Amino acid sequence: MNHRFACLVVAGLACAADPHGIVSAYEPAPAPNVEILVGGMQQRRYAHDGRWYVEAVKGREYAIQLHNPYGVRVAVALSVDGLNTIDARQTSARDARKWVLDPYQTVTISGWQTSRTEARRFEFTTEERSYGQALGKTANFGVISAVFFRERVPQIRTLDESSRLQSPAAPPPASARARSDADAKRAENEYAATGMGRRTDHAVVDVWLNLEDAPSHTVNIRYEFRPQLVRLGILPETPVQDPLQRRERARGFEPGFAPVPPSLR
Repeated sequence: MNHRFACLVVAGLACAADPHGIVSAYEPAPAPNVEILVGGMQQRRYAHDGRWYVEAVKGREYAIQLHNPYGVRVAVALSVDGLNTIDARQTSARDARKWVLDPYQTVTISGWQTSRTEARRFEFTTEERSYGQALGKTANFGVISAVFFRERVPQIRTLDESSRLQSPAAPPPASARARSDADAKRAENEYAATGMGRRTDHAVVDVWLNLEDAPSHTVNIRYEFRPQLVRLGILPETPVQDPLQRRERARGFEPGFAPVPPSLR
């Protein structure tokens, strides 16, 4: 059977693209895109050793934005820390429950789907405080994976080769601050994971799609706290200012009057 079980977002988080931007079924389409959002802003991605990395900011909520560039619907198997974002199960992408995107649509998944009407927001935290730790599923911390499957469309018989069937062309391959010694030591030994944050409204319904057997595209994004990105050589080390040298540059007087801090006004 070629059907795959999926979840369709209906909570108003879907933002349709320009309906006139139609791509021919026989022209290579752009690759699907995945972005990590913090405060609604796209996090910078760093390429390193053939992988994508983003910086995790401890305690901050984040969301995952998915974009479908195809002229057909797609179903996206989306996992965080190896857990399906719909049901927290650990399966293959092929067997996973999936999010459904209409043609050229962009949706934002903001958390773990806990019911048909609610989700709990993704939150960068430590391994010890993570959702995976609470479930006892700790093997795949620090990775966000999105696997796109296109809906199977009827094959079109050409006018000059009625005996041959042509299917859509496959897309091209995708190819500080100063801290105290104690804080710095603790940060070096903390690794990022995703927790289950506050509740948010997010209604979904179940649909069935006839999907292609093989995925059209896969995106894997690793995330880590800044000290770990520095240790991996992805980010430069932030020089730690010597407090004594800072004090040596101190001066006694500055021109003007005493300012009033905003908190005291």
